Amino acid sequence: MMLRFVYSMLWLVALPVALLRLAWRARKEPGYLQHVGERLGAYGHLPAQGQWLWVHAVSVGETRAAQPLIEALLAAYPGHRLLLTHMTPTGRQTGAQLFGKEPRILQCYLPYDLPWLVGRFLRYFRPVAGMLMETEVWPNLVRGARRAGVPLFLVNARLSPRSYRRTARFGRAAAALYGDFAGVLAQTAGDAERFQGLGLATVEVTGNLKFDMQPSRTGMEQGARLRQGFGARTVLAAASTREGEEPMLLDAFSRWQTLAGDTPRPALLLVPRHPQRFDEVAAMVTRAGFSMQRRSTLEVDQLSSPITADVVLGDSMGEMAMYFAASDLAFIGGSLMPLGGQNLIEACAVGTPVLIGPHTFNFAQATEDAIAAAACMRVANADELVRAAAKILSDPAALAEMRANAHTFAGLHRGATVRTLAALAQALGT
Repeated sequence: MMLRFVYSMLWLVALPVALLRLAWRARKEPGYLQHVGERLGAYGHLPAQGQWLWVHAVSVGETRAAQPLIEALLAAYPGHRLLLTHMTPTGRQTGAQLFGKEPRILQCYLPYDLPWLVGRFLRYFRPVAGMLMETEVWPNLVRGARRAGVPLFLVNARLSPRSYRRTARFGRAAAALYGDFAGVLAQTAGDAERFQGLGLATVEVTGNLKFDMQPSRTGMEQGARLRQGFGARTVLAAASTREGEEPMLLDAFSRWQTLAGDTPRPALLLVPRHPQRFDEVAAMVTRAGFSMQRRSTLEVDQLSSPITADVVLGDSMGEMAMYFAASDLAFIGGSLMPLGGQNLIEACAVGTPVLIGPHTFNFAQATEDAIAAAACMRVANADELVRAAAKILSDPAALAEMRANAHTFAGLHRGATVRTLAALAQALGT
């Protein structure tokens, strides 16, 4: 109780800072100054009527992971509407891209985690049940849902060893926090063991929803056309790269191009994770001496000439399937530096083999499983990355085998959506 009080007081003190931070981030991403009232629990401009199933997906990755679950919920509960909440403009934009034509879905921001703001949200929408994606555990929100009689589930839940050690320091407070959930549906047995180590009596392993994400047909078709534009050149995608990784990648890529000599020079399809960094990374590529073309200037459906640029900058949102389909091999960012890595499943789902760095604690099980399936290879640094890429891409048989392994790996782990829906059925009244 005391820890929760201190937490709420800290949030109260930090609230003006949080609002100022919105303005600061809006310098590069104007969306942060839109719908600010929703972050303070003001929803009067939105319709409240209906039986709401509520899914919270904080940003882009969680929103995309929630797609198969949301589609299954809409199909299984035709009399309900779905409330999709976010914390970032890019998450909200991704949700609009995926579900903008679905009239039963309403999007808004979740309020900051103060008891009275959370109370406004829950009283306004009165959801039948709520589902928080992956790691989004807000103490006042979870306690408020329990008090309001809203069964709240942590779905596609993951808890890395590092997060477990930090959370376990709070002892009984951590157990009480997770105990307020109606259920925790974990991605892996390892995640379940760590949740149980915090004091949870029952945790169900339902699998990783990301394996059920299907690449869009449009994305695959556009990817095939983009790949044709590169002709005989090999294409390495560097996807979801983070700050500090691009200089290392560009430096190593330069040496790879030099070694290629008179053979068709390899192409780098560089896709930064955060859109506010697109211009920064573009300037970085130019300073490094590479020729560059931005995705935003490419008419993928009507390519009139070959793509000759050293680097194609993926400065768009919601097109990762296209980027992977256009590539022979993919590096998944956030893993060369101790940032925990990003999701490699989407690349495997389109049959694109993966190279990944040493830091993958946020996606440990999926990464180890992909390596064991020979769909992924771990590299220690950027130099080893380009050496491995050059070797694999020079061996058509090895590349074809890795492609087949990637497809197989992605297919073997599907089914999390069905298991998650079954686990939710009692709370949802079926």
